[in-house]
Amino acid sequence: MANHSQLGFQDASSPIMEELVEFHDHALIVALAICSLVLYLLAHMLTEKLSSNAVDAQEVELIWTILPAIVLVLLALPSLQILYMMDEIDEPDLTLKAIGHQWYWSYEYTDFKDLSFDSYMVPTTDLPGGHFRLLEVDHRVVVPMESPIRVIITAGDVLHSWAVPTLGVKTDAIPGRLNQTSFIATRPGIFYGQCSEICGANHSYMPIVVESTPLPYFEAWSSLLSSS
Repeated sequence: MANHSQLGFQDASSPIMEELVEFHDHALIVALAICSLVLYLLAHMLTEKLSSNAVDAQEVELIWTILPAIVLVLLALPSLQILYMMDEIDEPDLTLKAIGHQWYWSYEYTDFKDLSFDSYMVPTTDLPGGHFRLLEVDHRVVVPMESPIRVIITAGDVLHSWAVPTLGVKTDAIPGRLNQTSFIATRPGIFYGQCSEICGANHSYMPIVVESTPLPYFEAWSSLLSSS
């Protein structure tokens, strides 16, 4: 969960988010090196008199042509690796269908016969103590931890976006189209997200809450919900 003074990302709760945080740090180091080099060269040019040898040096031109290409390769290779990892969905243990509406989410556990529900934001007047305003819902998405989860995402009216930052998931919900993504929750916890596509007047009032639990707790929850 993010806080007001936080400058970095939320703690990663999935392997994909861990890779994204590492790539962010890697890109920052590269950007810092480039900025330091440019700042040094600017200071050197302002304080020193350039000689004709420095202006006409072909070695310098060769270096500042090859060096940017190397930097682009250093950024592109890990970026492409993460893109392929995010696209890959291998035999999920559970499939969840998320349907965006104005302004709530509907969920269907397609591996179960009768397990579906709507998830609405809890109004501030009904919010229990200790819960987060504008982020808590009446029905959370419960998933087993350390299991590959496939999420099929669509919308029933307008564009929405199903996003949970700590899981590294953000996928558009488009009417008439099925998009899919996947994640593995590496630890138990409650992870908050929101619709990330402006979808109308109450766009900011359709949060997403994913609760990751050990498998026995998930089985007990699913049995209880299916029988009710």
